[in-house]
Amino acid sequence: MISNQILQTTVEGLKGITRIELSVIDPEGKVLASTLKEPGDFESAVSSFTDSPADSQELQGHQFFKVYDELQLEYILVAQGSSEDSFMVGKIAAFQIQNLLIAYKERFDKDNFIKNLLLDNLLLVDIYNRSQKLHIETDARRVVIIVETVNEKEVNALESVRNLFAQRTKDFITAVDEKNIIVVRELAEDEGYEEIEKTAGQILTLFKEKTAQDVHISFGTIVGEIREVSRSYKEAKMALDVGRIFFDERDVIAYSELGIGRLIYQLPIPLCKMFIKEIFDGKSPDDFDEETLTTINKFFENSLNVSETSRQLYIHRNTLVYRLDKLQKTTNLDLRVFEDAITFKIALMVVKYMKYMESIEY
Repeated sequence: MISNQILQTTVEGLKGITRIELSVIDPEGKVLASTLKEPGDFESAVSSFTDSPADSQELQGHQFFKVYDELQLEYILVAQGSSEDSFMVGKIAAFQIQNLLIAYKERFDKDNFIKNLLLDNLLLVDIYNRSQKLHIETDARRVVIIVETVNEKEVNALESVRNLFAQRTKDFITAVDEKNIIVVRELAEDEGYEEIEKTAGQILTLFKEKTAQDVHISFGTIVGEIREVSRSYKEAKMALDVGRIFFDERDVIAYSELGIGRLIYQLPIPLCKMFIKEIFDGKSPDDFDEETLTTINKFFENSLNVSETSRQLYIHRNTLVYRLDKLQKTTNLDLRVFEDAITFKIALMVVKYMKYMESIEY
């Protein structure tokens, strides 16, 4: 359960304090971590020790100690030397590794619980029972943040985010697939979406500066009970998908900022095709030339303001009016009329959504 790297760091730290050489071995005699450059062959000694009922024993001039995971023998700790100091240091090292096992097991249990909670794999009664056993508050304010990494199977990405939140013991950082890191962040009573945006910014900076990775971050709404955490996760997941379609220029997107894109994302494709056929009479906005598309986008950016749009496009007001009249003849929609402008804007978004869905199918 404990990685060999953690075991190695632990025995090296203890040797630095005590100057006693230490090794951690599995019950089959394989050396997992050691401060010795050449640990040697402990296989026969370990075999003899594991068969013995004793929890500690001196063999071949070394002190041997058993480390259990509940009732299962997990490790053999070996301290070099037969002195009382070696025995004492070995006892301390075995105790330290025993505590690491307990801590890692608790972390594993909590991580497993959070994963099942996010994926709606738990009954309501199980959520509260397991929360109580794992000492997790059920009525704390929380929000789910999803970090989508570009490179799949990035080993260090999850640990990097965990290290960022190392001081926040009530937050949970996990992953349910190879690409997304999930942060379940607990919020204080005076914390809101501004603090969540700051947290997302910290994660973004971490990846851009330290790992040189491009990431996309999304988050759901704040929930007040642990059973609602899965809802915040689903919202964050939708925000990630919708953001990819309609807000591809943004690195961080909140569920509350999706607007009408959230509704369009839930429309069935046949209904979208029917709508586009009615609006554009079988044509597609892709058929418009670049000049027309630029005019349309700039007109929407300026809230249907003719004067400001013509100024930013460096064209005469009458030229813009001519273009809008030409577009009206083609589509029967006058973008200067609010209702027609809404219809046209929605149609453009629906086309963008359809193109995205087609791209992920093939």
